[in-house]
Amino acid sequence: MRAVLAIAFCLWAGAAARDGVDAWVDATQLPTLDADISTEVRDRNGDLLRVYTNAQGRWRLPVTLAEVDPTYLRMLIRFEDKRFYDHNGVDFIAALRAIGQAVRHGQVVSGGSTLTMQVARLLEDGSTGRWRGKLRQVRLAWALERQFSKDEILALYLNHAPFGGNIEGVRAASYAYFDRPPRRLTAAQSALLVAIPQAPEARRPDRAAGSATVARDAVLARLLRDGLFDQATYASAVRLPVPPTRHLLPANAPQVSDRAVAATPLQSQHDLTLDRRLQIALEALAADAIRGRDDGVQIAMMVADHRNGHILASVGSAAFSADLRGGYMDLTQAIRSPGSTLKPLIYGLGFDQGLIHPETMIADRPTNFDGYQPQNFDGLFRGELRVRTALQHSLNIPAVAVTQSLGPHHLIAGLRRAGTAPQVPGGAPGLAVALGGVGLTLQDLVALYAAIGNHGVAVDLRWHDATSTGFAPHVVMNRAAAWQVGHILEEAPRPRGVQATGIAFKTGTSYGHRDAWAIGFDGQYVVGVWMGRPDGTPVPGAFGGDLAAPVMFDAFGRIAPTPVPLGAPPHETLLLSTAQLPQHLQFFGTRNTARSHAPQIAFPPNGAVLDGSFSTVKVQDGRAPFIWLVNGEPVARSFRNQVDIAPPGLGFSSVTVIDADGQSAQAQIEIR
Repeated sequence: MRAVLAIAFCLWAGAAARDGVDAWVDATQLPTLDADISTEVRDRNGDLLRVYTNAQGRWRLPVTLAEVDPTYLRMLIRFEDKRFYDHNGVDFIAALRAIGQAVRHGQVVSGGSTLTMQVARLLEDGSTGRWRGKLRQVRLAWALERQFSKDEILALYLNHAPFGGNIEGVRAASYAYFDRPPRRLTAAQSALLVAIPQAPEARRPDRAAGSATVARDAVLARLLRDGLFDQATYASAVRLPVPPTRHLLPANAPQVSDRAVAATPLQSQHDLTLDRRLQIALEALAADAIRGRDDGVQIAMMVADHRNGHILASVGSAAFSADLRGGYMDLTQAIRSPGSTLKPLIYGLGFDQGLIHPETMIADRPTNFDGYQPQNFDGLFRGELRVRTALQHSLNIPAVAVTQSLGPHHLIAGLRRAGTAPQVPGGAPGLAVALGGVGLTLQDLVALYAAIGNHGVAVDLRWHDATSTGFAPHVVMNRAAAWQVGHILEEAPRPRGVQATGIAFKTGTSYGHRDAWAIGFDGQYVVGVWMGRPDGTPVPGAFGGDLAAPVMFDAFGRIAPTPVPLGAPPHETLLLSTAQLPQHLQFFGTRNTARSHAPQIAFPPNGAVLDGSFSTVKVQDGRAPFIWLVNGEPVARSFRNQVDIAPPGLGFSSVTVIDADGQSAQAQIEIR
């Protein structure tokens, strides 16, 4: 009877103890599991662009089991807690083994902590030394096992494990030590990541390469004995050195990333439309473009897909650094003078309104536009020439003449329809707008050229997927006009040394050489480049064609091996020669022109006495093309008002010019 009572008492005591333990475990208050993670900015493919430390200054990047190499997970569990999927948080077999080894050797040889117990310690940020700490971890480990699945507990370890310094979690560690995400790791890399958390500071490979190597190789040797991999894999892994330095975590697209984080500061993850590969390539290109310069010149670049408005790369400066003037500025947003880059819009609106056609003849000669007398950049005048030639050679007077007919306010309206925000000095636009007398950003100009590339329809230029508030796809110009502009710019003269074809582009240089521009597009992409000083001071000798255009063409080469074709003309496009055009489109007349219709020889003047080096003749007024004769013999034909000829022999000679209307002028000269 006593034996029965004793057994009953033991059963009752065991049940009571079990219930007491259950109540003790159930009463456990779990620490917060929502760790303060790093803010990350990702590209269109989910790849990291830029990472920010958390509030404690730590790098902690969230990760799921699916994002981690399965080989690493098998190595981790096999080395740290091989019965992880069998115990309830405490591995009593491992604990008894650890106690026995400690008694036998007089010191701790192996730990008995399970992965769940390690998670408990990491969540509480507590020590493992004293028995009270161990007991607290056991209680929390049991509580965790009751509330979470094994995979969820393993994910907690992957996100909280320490890897030295301010690196926490396997994803941050993989970027810091291997410069890659943890989804694909080698055996050597996996073993190192298994070893470091046991003694994070003592095994940091960037500071303790020897200790890190010994610990890694011990993991590899143990797992070789356990049959996790073969001898060849082991031999190959132990021959590899541990990484000697810690990599910087991704820090690309800093200006756009800062803007994204500032726009939604409570988000920990920001997904952008940028392409990390292209962003890195253009950041390198920007740095190369100003390397070796000591004149304070900076650069900004932007690439967008004009089919959907997605910004694919945005470089706000050549280096995000205080060591470089304007390095922290986002110069894609700086308001500058666009120079000649608005001329495609001017002519496109002229085509759209039926004022001109690419084959329309237009005058390039001294003109007084109600007191405004613009000059061409080179100071020369070409007489009569086709509109397409005027645009390709960026002549100022024809562009101002078309702007006068359109009205400057229509040019500003066209800019606004394209989604830009032009800043007009004084509020009321004048004819100077045609030549850059308005403030625009690089992003504005990319938006304008994106609209031209998108068949004349504005695109919502943005670096996030959501449609911008208030955006409407306004028609900037009809699709035939947009195609005509693109076709003309595709055939524009290339900068020296550039062979690329299939890209429609325009350069620009603002007054005083303060801004050098190049904007271009093909059938899918638009690229904009600005170069200049951040403070807006002049850069002597800076021209868009020499400075920015080569960089723009290089950028296109980094997008794709060949440009995307611009496409065929819309069916309504008027494809005619000058003579075939309707009468009103054959010639574009300007008002207040300061000329007589008959040509006059500006040099050499009549009666001039010249030396034998004389070779240049120049005409004023008249209509191109011009035919030049020396002593009655034709020597040159040109659309320009200035041309070089073979000098006549010594003595008296006559120089004659005949314009397209058959009018002529003559000068008698003497060569000595």
